[in-house]
Amino acid sequence: MTTHVEQPPVEKQIPSDSDFPVPRTESQGGFEAPDINAFGHTFRDYNAESERQKTVEEFYRMNHINQSYDYVMKMREEYEKLDKTEMTVWECCVLLNDVVDESDPDLDEPQIEHLLQTAEAIRKDYPNEDWLHLTALIHDLGKVLHLPTFGSLPQWAVVGDTFPVGCAFDESIVHHKYFKDNPDINNPAYNTKNGIYEEGCGLDKVVMSWGHDDYMYMVAKKNGSTLPSPALFIIRYHSFYPLHKAGAYTHLMNDEDRENLNWLKIFNKYDLYSKSKIRVDVEQLKPYYLSLIDKYFPAKLRW
Repeated sequence: MTTHVEQPPVEKQIPSDSDFPVPRTESQGGFEAPDINAFGHTFRDYNAESERQKTVEEFYRMNHINQSYDYVMKMREEYEKLDKTEMTVWECCVLLNDVVDESDPDLDEPQIEHLLQTAEAIRKDYPNEDWLHLTALIHDLGKVLHLPTFGSLPQWAVVGDTFPVGCAFDESIVHHKYFKDNPDINNPAYNTKNGIYEEGCGLDKVVMSWGHDDYMYMVAKKNGSTLPSPALFIIRYHSFYPLHKAGAYTHLMNDEDRENLNWLKIFNKYDLYSKSKIRVDVEQLKPYYLSLIDKYFPAKLRW
């Protein structure tokens, strides 16, 4: 189904299946990014001395050692069955209260609070883009992989920045030094710029490190969500910081990726900088987001 929505001022028209224009990189008189996070440090500062810094670095050490091409393919095969449970999107939101992301130096609040903070910040600046509000709400739902029902995966297999496997690990990846112990380092086929991929092949043909991004994308696609292409791109690549922050791996993108990346960059500002200690009223906001879930998803989903 093609989704048509009213748009903010645009620079040019995107010729995509959902008729989405390129959004402006800054909203007019809207959300302003704060300078510091909830711990008093700059955002995504992985060297700042804080209570969480050592935990975050150990997380990335384990992540970089274990996220090999073979491991990712094994996880994809296991989880694409969607045989863990059945539940609604909102029920999954509630489950996420039990997860705290150890890879995140900026946040230690329950995840559902971050989801609603992000969604509400976007809603204020883009009131007509209801698909973007819902994308903000659900983008991290894949973090339930850490819970027992979903296999109790270790955090290094659930959260953190994502990156391609099957090609060279770009030096822009956080704590890159720990890749020296990843088994793929010893495979010459995986250690060139393109690796096993062709330039311009498109990100959908690139195998990404396993985690909540790819899992939630699988859930949305296989359950027949009618969210438009930019929404699915945001869900799948919102943790791909080497791409949308450092500009790495652009040689693997195709035209549709480049179009959707504009929306991801807009989303990322809210995803990253809306993290705060300000609490949100979940019950007050619930009816609006339930209406969006009903619009874009079936009542029950396989997970």
